Amino acid sequence: QVQLVESGGGLVQAGESLRLSCAASGSIFRINDMGWARQAPGQQREFVARITSGGSTNYADSVKGRFTISRGNVKNTVYLQMNSLKPEDTAVYYCNAHLITYAPTRYLELWGQGTLVTVSS
Repeated sequence: QVQLVESGGGLVQAGESLRLSCAASGSIFRINDMGWARQAPGQQREFVARITSGGSTNYADSVKGRFTISRGNVKNTVYLQMNSLKPEDTAVYYCNAHLITYAPTRYLELWGQGTLVTVSS
């Protein structure tokens, strides 16, 4: 079974930092890209950041200059370093991946279970 597992959420004060981690496991042949989205209470899920297998990155305007997405040294992991956090960053953060499995070969889009980030003012 292929899955994404996030960790690293928590409660911080405005201006502080957090790092989220996401690990993909299972019968993975290749990961095309991994990223993060978030959903605040009463709002729709929104894109935060993405990194491709080639290392290209893109960010939502609201987090540019504060958040950094990177791939881990451990295969099939991705991190989201969040600096200068603001109360409006409070949300459940979800890891997302587009990948190809083997045995059988399938193209999948996966979502993790989410990790809560709360930023107090």
